[in-house]
Amino acid sequence: MSLHQDPPAAAEHRTSTVEQGRFCTARCTCGWRGPARRARSKARSDAEEHLAGN
Repeated sequence: MSLHQDPPAAAEHRTSTVEQGRFCTARCTCGWRGPARRARSKARSDAEEHLAGN
């Protein structure tokens, strides 16, 4: 009888936005960083797209 082990879970991705002057950037705990955006909503969209791709 052999034991089956699932592969270790991938690190959980957690995104946030960071404001730098007039710009807002999305970042993730995995090291990903989105482009600087003037609209916070676009930076949040970038983060959502990153999460959907992983």
